[in-house]
This record gives sequence, structure tokens and C-alpha cells, in this order.
Amino acid sequence: MYINDLNLSPLVVAEPGESYQSDATLNRWIEVLVDCPGTATETEKGVNIYLYRLPTGLEVKPGDILNVPFGAQHLTGIAIRLVAKPPADLPLEKIRDVEDVIQKNFFRDSYWTLMERVSQYYYTQIIQVIRTALPPGLLGRSQRRIRLTVAGAAVSTNTNINGLLDTPLMRVVRQPYSCLIRFYLLYTIENNYLIKILALLKFQSLVAKVNNKDAHKILQLLQQQSDGDYSFRYLQNQVPRAYQAVRELLRRGLVESYLEPPQLTKPKFEKVVTLVASRYERDLTTRQREILEVLRRHGGELWLNEFLQICKTTTPTLKGLEEKGYIVIEEREVLRTEQSPALAQDQPKTLNAAQANALETIQTLNRFAQVLLHGVTGSGKTEVYLQAIAPLLQIGKSALVLVPEIGLTPQLTDRFRARFGNKVSVYHSALSEGERYDTWRQMLAGEPQVVIGTRSAIFAPLPNLGLIILDEEHDSSFKQDSPIPTYHARTVAQWRAELENCPLVLGSATPSLESWLSVREEDTGTRGHGDAGKEGHEDTENLSQTLSVSPRPPLPASPSLSASPRLPIPPSSYYLSLPERINSRPLPPVEIVDMRQELQQGNRSIFSRSLQEALQQLKERQQQGILFIHRRGHSTFVSCRSCGYVLECPYCDVSLAYHHTEEGAPELLRCHYCNYTRSHPKFCPDCSSPYLKFFGSGTQKVTQELARQFPQLRLIRFDSDTTRNKGAHRTLLTQFANGEADLLVGTQMLTKGLDLPQVTLVGVVAADGLLNLSDYRASERAFQTLTQVAGRAGRGDDPGRVIVQTYTSEHPVIEAVRSHDYQSFSQAELEQRQALNYPPYGRLILLRLSSLDPIQVQNTAQIIATALSENEELEILGPAPAGILRVANRYRWQILIKFAPDELPKLPDWEQVRSLCPQSVSLTIDVDPLNIM
Repeated sequence: MYINDLNLSPLVVAEPGESYQSDATLNRWIEVLVDCPGTATETEKGVNIYLYRLPTGLEVKPGDILNVPFGAQHLTGIAIRLVAKPPADLPLEKIRDVEDVIQKNFFRDSYWTLMERVSQYYYTQIIQVIRTALPPGLLGRSQRRIRLTVAGAAVSTNTNINGLLDTPLMRVVRQPYSCLIRFYLLYTIENNYLIKILALLKFQSLVAKVNNKDAHKILQLLQQQSDGDYSFRYLQNQVPRAYQAVRELLRRGLVESYLEPPQLTKPKFEKVVTLVASRYERDLTTRQREILEVLRRHGGELWLNEFLQICKTTTPTLKGLEEKGYIVIEEREVLRTEQSPALAQDQPKTLNAAQANALETIQTLNRFAQVLLHGVTGSGKTEVYLQAIAPLLQIGKSALVLVPEIGLTPQLTDRFRARFGNKVSVYHSALSEGERYDTWRQMLAGEPQVVIGTRSAIFAPLPNLGLIILDEEHDSSFKQDSPIPTYHARTVAQWRAELENCPLVLGSATPSLESWLSVREEDTGTRGHGDAGKEGHEDTENLSQTLSVSPRPPLPASPSLSASPRLPIPPSSYYLSLPERINSRPLPPVEIVDMRQELQQGNRSIFSRSLQEALQQLKERQQQGILFIHRRGHSTFVSCRSCGYVLECPYCDVSLAYHHTEEGAPELLRCHYCNYTRSHPKFCPDCSSPYLKFFGSGTQKVTQELARQFPQLRLIRFDSDTTRNKGAHRTLLTQFANGEADLLVGTQMLTKGLDLPQVTLVGVVAADGLLNLSDYRASERAFQTLTQVAGRAGRGDDPGRVIVQTYTSEHPVIEAVRSHDYQSFSQAELEQRQALNYPPYGRLILLRLSSLDPIQVQNTAQIIATALSENEELEILGPAPAGILRVANRYRWQILIKFAPDELPKLPDWEQVRSLCPQSVSLTIDVDPLNIM
């Protein structure tokens, strides 16, 4: 094998039709991108490309996913290009054979270009981008694992030599018998004791020679595990200098290292029984005729397991019918896809003037363009999406619809399936590996379809893509913080739309300031085709005279990959407005309640008097409501009233949240960062005082208080605790939509795109938690969240009402939410951003460093910051500890890089920066970060 020199020719995947010739002398070798731990040379190039031989009879095309040998293991690789002959300096005997083809025709040319672009922009090796894009289990690699040797595994964690010797059996053996008799008794009565004692003595003698403290920690971890086995990656995260420690243990013979083969997802097959004879001969018994008659009544085909249950028969009986030629039993693939309930066919709705104008503009665009569809909550954006997609399916094109939360997919999927039937697929992380694998393969088939998914669905391999839609485009869930690549689905969607030459629609009632500025800023020559007071409309003649958006920052030069070519299509931008709700329904009035006044007037409840009155009326009027609280759990933290001690997570620098769902349920303290859990103590761990008090309110506490004050109200709690199980989002929302509850209590999942016509009341229990965050985006996020949750009210025939409780009623965000005034808020916020050179007027790159060693990560951050400060074009902020210094026992430091977006400065060689990090310090490069806490 060899490392291919990328400078000789660009990395371009051939079209799927370009397979090798069957001639044994032509194209018998192929270059493969292998997912393997790279050497220093490979890391500098950013890719791992090796040459393999094609065995006779194995047909491979560029873009296929392969299984290849690599050292002592088998890895997954991607066929890059066919080679007529290997390099002259590479001995033929060193070239190994491709094992098998896992997936054919996987990568198209434009898809590969997208992978390269993501790799370059987010400074991530392309193999890591591919691993992010592909469904789990498709691109696998062997995993290095460490386990105790036989000597160590034979010994229980709590076993010691004295304990073994001090047993009734051993006391009998100590009687004055000869050594031979004692040995005979010991071996025959329970020979396991002898083996265990000998193993323990050997193990203890070996351990005594180990002076490495980290090695002892690893031994302790392995002994605590039931099978004495952990992945090396896990041990690295738990022990600071795991590499040196494991080497010491290997040398002593206390542990052994091995490679676990990759667990690849494969198609699922089940046996099916098919009736092949229409006439029954005399050689059949009465029972056999009955079995065949059952099969005929079921359409002549049934799954084998189902057929056996219906007929109460056996497989040998069916085998006999198959031998006589009456039936055929064969394996058939079963697609593992998300099931949805039966839905009545939905017909297109009549559009109002603004919707019709927006639809006309989108449908007229048959090339790459970016459209900002700015519609107030309840303005009918989804209906515009549906009617924009319908003609695309008729001409054989597909559509991709992205939503920010998994919780949104059931409701949106039902609407789409009611319109388009089985042409709708769902793709998100809550699906099983098999479901994601089969859905992915369905997309590759090329049939026109609609795919609805979350962030990762932007990589869905849809051929003939005709439209991409990002619903709730402002939502921060579209940005991945970890693991790498730290991509934003909106940015990748822009590249994808450009490469596929199709429109991109960004829909939101509260657009991100980046999207808003890109179509509204006059000094860049951009002008929207509509404004907040007019429908976004433009006739066909004007469509040909589109105006350019402000240019996106050019892709950074990468030492590892050639820059992706830009398409010669000028980007175009459109602003489309839906300023009114459908059927001219009014936006709900927003009432701001100052909780300081409530307290002064003697109300100590978490509910204001206005909200209490509104909740009381819900049952009387047979209406529904939503209560929003931004925290889950019962209470934010627990503190001792005697000494002030706050119970904190032992692994993170945060307080533990109190969880208690109902009377009699377990009282737990849980860390919302690392998920550490412990029981709630009865006494203070510091001073033993019994006076522990709960502070702050979460969804559990609000639900309990509601049940106490309003026992007549039926409640559903909707947060990440109640929606952990698969299908829970759909179940809870269906129950609420069917009128099985009066009030839905939940966290931010409630604020995103839910359409519940019976909801007339929305209450925000505590708005202040959204406002007081040390992040320059805090005001924007607070305005978006409060406006979105307010928009859940009054979407049906009955008018809505919104009550926002706050201790800072004079805050500009609260004032803007009260008046539904997006324009004034965005203008004021943009002025502040421009003054501080923050996005969208500036660009940021955040370096996140973490380690188990607090001193080493701090020193490394200082070294990197010093090296970066030599570039005068960059403004370096930091290094500084993260807002929460320690998470999951890892200490975190950050360096923020600021620069102007118009002219990209000469950025550092990131591989050189990474080389400054010792093995114990991890570095994440977050381009365009949304969270700098």
C-alpha cells in the first residue's frame, strides 16, 4: 500500500457509470480512501488514500463503499479512482486485495464536491466529514480495546488473598493433614479455589511492580467492569496519560490489547411464502389443502412467521408443500422505515394573496437562488412548502425539508404524507441504525421523494434535487457544536443548493440576523423583492434581473485539499413576506406581567394572578393552553439553609438539579451536563443540617404546582425527560391534539413550529432565564423563543392570549415581543453587533481545548494564543476558561478569533496549531460558532 500524492491530480470521483473494464490487464487497481488512524505524513495531507488490487470478478466503480484489509484489521473505504498500473516503486506483493463491495454507486460527483467543501471550510479531515454524512454502521472501523489478562480477569474486584484463605473450606484444609492430602482436598472439593489463589498471587505480584499511578487507575476501572474490558478511547477520556499507562500494563502482562471488528449495518431479510399453484392435485391431504386455502385468501403471499401463526402449522409441513411445487419460500428484504398512522388524503388549500405571490416566485425559480420566506406565526408557510413541492414530484425531482427538532417531525411528516403519501421519508438520529440505513438506501434509488429530517439530513443522497427548505431557519439546533465537523446546516444547504442548481427556501417568523441582513442590507447592492409591509412579489420580467446577495466568505485555502471550484452561477436573493395569519386571524395580544409587583402585592405563587385566572378559564371554555418553562427537572439547585452549601456535580462545575416527578417517586439529583445522578440526601453533606431547600423552577415543579392549584386541569409534560423513548414525541402530541389534556407544559421543544388549533392560551412562567445569559446572541435567542412560543396561541377559530411573566418588564426584548416588532428589534440588535464587530458584521472562529489535566490544558491554550497573536490581521480574545470550566471531568479553555468577513485574512495552518497540543489535550475548531459559553 502507499499514500497517494494528491498534488499529482485532483480528487474527483468519476460518474457511477465509469466502472473498470473486465480486461485483466486494464484498471486492475483502485485508490481507496480508508478510515484509519493516520501517520504524521497522512495527517498533513488530511486524507488516507491507499492502493488496492481488484480481484477477478469483483466489479468496483468510483464512489462505491468497500471493505478492505488494513494491517491486522478490516476497515471501510471509499473507492476514489481506477488506476491502470501501480507506481514503479511499489512492489506488487505489497498491494492487498479489496475484500468486498459494501454499497455500490454511493457518491456522485456533486456529492463528493460537497464533502470537500465542508472539509475545507470547517477544517476537518474529509474522512470525518464522510463519517458524519453517512448513516451509522455503513462506514465502520475496528476499535482498539483493552482487557484484563487471564490472571486479572480471574480475580473479582473485591477479592483478596486473606479473604480467600479465610473460608470454611480453607479452615478444614488447614487441619494437620499431609501436604498431599490438603492439596487433594483443595483440588477435588473445589478446584476453582486453587486456580483463583494462584491467579491472585501472580496478579498481586505483578501489580506490586507497577509504580505508575495512572496504570493503577486503569486497572481499577477494568476490574470494576464485569468483563474487564474497555475501549482504549474510553480509558483515554478517564485517565490523563492513558497511553503510557497502558504500555506499562501491557509490558507487565496485566492487560492485553485487541481489535474489535467493525459492526456494519446490513439489510434485513425475512422469509416469505408465495402460492404458485392455482389448482390442487389429489396428492394433498385435507390439512395441506386448508393451509393453501388460507394463503389464497390472504392474496397468495404471507410472511413465513405470520403464516405459521395463522395456520398453527410447522416449517417442515410448509417445506413439504414447497417440494411438491405448490408454494415457494424465499428470503425478501424488509425495509426498516418509520411507521406513521393511516392518514386521510389532504387536498391543497386556497392561498391568500401573499401566499400565492410567494409560491409563484419560488416555482418560477428553476436554478440556484436563496429565498427568505418571512412569515408571521400561523401565516401558512407550510402550505406554501407543500404546493411548491407538488409539481417537482410530477417531473421526477425530489425535495429536502429540514426542521430543527425531532419533536417537529411527526406533525410535519403527517401533513406531508397526507398530501404525498408514501413518497415521504423521515431521517433523523432517533431512528434505529437499521431504519437510517434502509432510508438512506431508498434515497439512492433515485425515485422522486420528499425527505424530512433534522440537521444531518442535509447530507441525504437525493438525486435530482429540486428544492431545499429550512423551516425555522433561525434555530440554533441547525448548528453542530460537537463532534467535528462543527457545521451549520444552513451554510451546507447553501452549498448543496448551489451544487444541485436548485432554490433554497429559508422559512421563519423570526429570521436569523445573518439571513435577514443578507437580503435587506442596501449598501451591498442587495434589495429584497418585498418588505415587511408588502407581499414578496415580483413579475416574471423582473425575476431575470435578480440582485446578488452579499458574498459569502471565500473558502479558506487548505494545505490538505485543493479548493473546490465555485460554480459560475451568480447567487440570487429574494425576500418574501407573509405579514398576516391565514384567514386574517389576528396575532395574539401579549400581556407582560411584572412579577416584582406581584410579590409586592402579596402573591408568592410562581403563577401571577392574571395567569391563574386564565388557567381557571381553560376548563370552563373547553380550550387548551401551553405553559413554557425553559428548564426541565423540579428545581435548579439544592442549598443548605444552615451553612449555604450547594450540592454540585463531582465531575462538572455546576450544581445538581433536583428531579422529583410525584409523591412517592424517587428524589434524585442530576447533572444536566454529564448525566451524573445520585439520591437526594436527607442531611447536608457539609454540616449535617436537615434544612435543605430547593431553588428555581423546572417543568416538574410547575406541573406539581398546577396539579395542586388546578386539580381539574389534565396535564401533559413535554420535555426531554418525558420524550426519551422512541415515538414519545408523537404519542404525547397526538394525545394533546386529540383533546386528552387541557394543558401542555414543556421546555423549548414547545416553541418550534407546532400547529395546535385548540390552543388559545400561552403562558411563559419565567422569561428572565432567557435574557440573562453571558452570550452576545442572548437577546436574539430570547426574542426568537418568546415570539415563537407566543405564536402557538390563537391559530384556530378562537382568538389567543399570551401572558409573559418577568422581573425585567422594561427589557428591550420584552418590549419587542409585546408589540410583535421584529424589524425594530433586529435594527437595534444589528447596530450593537456592528459596533462590536460581531456576526453578521464580523466572523468568529472558536478554539475549544479540553483535557483531564487542568494545568496542561491551560498551558497549551496559552502557547496556541501566543502563536496566533503573531498574525496582526486577527483579533485574538483569550485564552480564557470556558463559562463552565469543568464538564465530565475535562477542563475547558477557549480562544476566540475575530476578523472582518469581507476579506479573509491569512488564517493559520491548523494542522500546525494541532501539533502544539499534547496527546492529552483535545482541540476543536468551531467555525462560525453560535455558542461561546
